[in-house]
Amino acid sequence: MATLLYRLGRASLRRRRLVAVVWLVVLVGLGVAAATLKGPTASNFTMPGTESQRAIDLLADRFPAASGATGTIAVKAPQAGQLLTPEGQAVVKQVTQEAATLPGVVGAVDPYQVKALTPDGRYALIQVQFSGRADDVTDAQRDAYEKVGAPAEAQGWQIAPGGEVLNAEPEVGSTEALGVLVAAIVLIVTFGSLVAAGMTMLNALIGVGVGMAGLYALSGAVELTSTAPILALMLGLAVGIDYSLFITSRHRQNLLDGHSPEEAVGRAVGTAGSAVVFAGATVVIALAGLAVVDIPFLTVMGLAAAGTVTVAVLVAITLAPALLGFAGRKVLPRKLRNRAVAPAVGSEHRSGFGFRWAPWVTRLRIPVILVGLLGLGLLAIPAQDMRLALPDASAAAEGTPARVSNDLIREGFGPGFTGRLAVVVTADSPQATQAAVPQVTALIQKTDGVLAVAPPQLDPTGRTALLGVIPKTGPTDAATETLVHEIRDQVAGISNADVLLTGVTAIGIDVSEKLSAALPVYLLLVVGLSVLLLMLVFRSILVPVKAALGFLLTVAATFGITVAVFQQGHLADLVGLDTPGPLVSFLPILLIGILFGLAMDYEVFLVSRMREDFVHGDTARQATINGMGHGARVVTAAALIMISVFGGFVFLEDPVIKSMGFALAIGVAIDAFVVRMTIVPAVMSLLNTAAWWIPRWLDRILPNVDVEGEGLRAHLAEREPAGV
Repeated sequence: MATLLYRLGRASLRRRRLVAVVWLVVLVGLGVAAATLKGPTASNFTMPGTESQRAIDLLADRFPAASGATGTIAVKAPQAGQLLTPEGQAVVKQVTQEAATLPGVVGAVDPYQVKALTPDGRYALIQVQFSGRADDVTDAQRDAYEKVGAPAEAQGWQIAPGGEVLNAEPEVGSTEALGVLVAAIVLIVTFGSLVAAGMTMLNALIGVGVGMAGLYALSGAVELTSTAPILALMLGLAVGIDYSLFITSRHRQNLLDGHSPEEAVGRAVGTAGSAVVFAGATVVIALAGLAVVDIPFLTVMGLAAAGTVTVAVLVAITLAPALLGFAGRKVLPRKLRNRAVAPAVGSEHRSGFGFRWAPWVTRLRIPVILVGLLGLGLLAIPAQDMRLALPDASAAAEGTPARVSNDLIREGFGPGFTGRLAVVVTADSPQATQAAVPQVTALIQKTDGVLAVAPPQLDPTGRTALLGVIPKTGPTDAATETLVHEIRDQVAGISNADVLLTGVTAIGIDVSEKLSAALPVYLLLVVGLSVLLLMLVFRSILVPVKAALGFLLTVAATFGITVAVFQQGHLADLVGLDTPGPLVSFLPILLIGILFGLAMDYEVFLVSRMREDFVHGDTARQATINGMGHGARVVTAAALIMISVFGGFVFLEDPVIKSMGFALAIGVAIDAFVVRMTIVPAVMSLLNTAAWWIPRWLDRILPNVDVEGEGLRAHLAEREPAGV
């Protein structure tokens, strides 16, 4: 592979104008396709096979009028008792009538008819039924809904439209550009050259542009969840900059070693490019592996992110060499550009941070390992209390319409009214349905945790009934999860009709439980994959096992910190979190997939140099020091860039994106600086030569992927000095 990439790098530099034009044409073409073919993203998370989803599908078939999105308008009068006066009733009826005539609305329920009033006569709830799903509601319809009740508000009333209809796509604004700015500063400091930093950033941005344009072009044919493009952008930016950084760094060193630009870029793509291809492949495999858990929206998210990573790899090994050809020796610091060979390159490198850090770590390896394990273990403790859920409006940013409405409902009616459950009763005949409804109602009413059961709504045929159930607790409370299971157990004995429990709250609980069940399976898959892949790369048993255990430490500590901040609320103000709550259901499984690829990236970059020096005669300890010395600077820069890009998304208001950015930034920091650059060299030093042991029979059957470029070096040695 290294020899093939070496030839590709040289060819890309020689034909740099053609390569640049091809990528620009691809970017423009996909941009046009995205503008013309882009489809809407989905804000709902369906889960085929669950009871709640079966109920939704049944309603869409038999009771379409009740299968659309719902809204709830909270009304608060200026004074207690005012809702019971003729003037107050007139105001509420006016708001109800206004809501009923909105575009896309089937009807609005008068709160006086269903007694949706508080005893003190100050709060009321107006239920609004839309014809389509929340994803089908247009921006114009949503804006009109949010403006309902403006005349009443002018009289001092508080009118707060809310409900699932306000679920909107999270917006990417200017705040996350801060992360990209910090990444640019890190590149400038690392390279000491504006040309090298700018070229690396340009390369990454073109890759992200191509990946995102392709993703949006496909969105007309494939339904994307609203978070899928954000995840793809987040990951595409981070790996795109890092992969270009690896190749540019090796190219600069090759120039300093006296190679021509063409030879330097060929060797850079053949060596660092091999690591890039391997690292990118591990990320893609891990993300595509999300399909194994058989959760459609998660599969789409994983494939979308995998697509942008694939583009980042292709751009890094083709466009980066072309841009390096345009830049020439300007990628070097100004003081080194006119020197054919930098003086005392080896001694200069050995004065770097890595060569000072590694001897200290290897000398104090036992204390370093113990402190590292103890520290990460303590950070992981909160993870045992981790709860997963789909976020409700109580987790929205303060001041947003959804949050204002949610808070007003909780204030007047209690938390249960913000997460109503829906029970679907259906039978083959109207008589069977009518006979089953009283039985179902009685069973639900006597279940602990139920506040009230609303009268049934019947479809035109009378065969399907819909009952509203109001729990005493909020949508993401553990007690509500228990209640959902108890209701299902209670109605399981109904024999003359099918009874299904659904609603936004029940869907969230079903999604969370299925994801939780899939988490151990996926973790086992990823850990097994890491051991196998690293065994191929390093021809070792203990090195892959050590890498997998380090990955588990990273994941555990990251979960612990994320739970402490986002669920328990410690230091929540520092990340702009208004309301702590359960982690979004798909965060842990996504985090495992992404961190796996990034962890293997750093592992390969550091340990491949250790193996190379050990094979060429260095002692195990000296090889460990050399690997750290040569790789620490680039890995540090790469980690800081990833942390900056991921951290930029913490400033978004959307709590889901905020938690994803935070967890990924923390995970990269822990894995790069604590696990790979501290614990790994200490463990490698402790293992000594045993780290590189592998049974002969296993060594014979394993294919040689040559990520570190040994075959390339042998090929180049035969033709020296002609290629210099």
